[in-house]
Amino acid sequence: MKHISVMTPVYNEEDNIINLYNAVKKQFDLLPYYTYEHIFIDNYSTDKSREILMDLAQEDKNVKLIFNARNFGPNRSGTYGMLQGTGDCLIAIVCDLQDPPEMIPKFIEKWEEGYKVVLGKKTKSKENPFMFQVRKLYYRIMGFLSETEHLENVTGYGLFDKEVLDMIRWMDDPDPYIRGLIPQLGYKYTTIDYTQSAREYGKSSYNFNRYFDFAMTGVTHVSKKPLRIVTFLGMFMSVITFIIAVIFFIAKLLYWDSFSTGIAPIVIGMFFIGAVQLLVVGVIGEYIGAILTRITKRPMVVEEKRINF
Repeated sequence: MKHISVMTPVYNEEDNIINLYNAVKKQFDLLPYYTYEHIFIDNYSTDKSREILMDLAQEDKNVKLIFNARNFGPNRSGTYGMLQGTGDCLIAIVCDLQDPPEMIPKFIEKWEEGYKVVLGKKTKSKENPFMFQVRKLYYRIMGFLSETEHLENVTGYGLFDKEVLDMIRWMDDPDPYIRGLIPQLGYKYTTIDYTQSAREYGKSSYNFNRYFDFAMTGVTHVSKKPLRIVTFLGMFMSVITFIIAVIFFIAKLLYWDSFSTGIAPIVIGMFFIGAVQLLVVGVIGEYIGAILTRITKRPMVVEEKRINF
């Protein structure tokens, strides 16, 4: 009998934990030929999430808990939770019920057909329309920058074979970008379309800083194109600057008494070149930061405790 791991990251989800637990349990009650474990990794919640989780763990030994020593960010915490599964495969599903647990049997069916990764793909969403369009724009930008295929409208919700998880574990990246990594590794994968529901309870912990941080993690993990772009931008600006300088020099020679450059072009040019330099330094800094994160060998997550393992 095959064993399935389910992993759910938690942060201040006191209103959603029980509903998700029951929804997942209901799906596995319909799958008698599989055993399962449900891993909840709590990223230092400040509400009653931990108390609710401990009550569940006492009632159901299939529920396994990991409590982080501090908030390590959603990407690192979620990835660490994925790597703690003991099953033949693992299904990652968030706690807010925006991704339907009813997809679990479909994921397993595709896995049994031989796919190593089966991901849910949002074709529609009941979330804020503006945010949905912003995400679509982000996926298009990532598709342009990525050196391999980039998966659009997927969030990490789906099934991962044990072989894939072992490879991610072996890579030992403290802050991996899973959705960009899957096409790079070359494992056989497929997607299943679904409509994402609106969050019914609680509030998302994501803010602009976290979205931006995750976006930069994605860019630095999947492509070197931004470095090439700023290199060509520097070359282009050098040529333009040289041409403008020649034009001004010739104009001054031809109209020595009447031609006055004035201070405005100099000031505008200085600010423009300064802005380009800051852009270049920022892009290089993001890559240096990614390198620093990798070589300092800090743990992905430090646990406070774990239960039922």
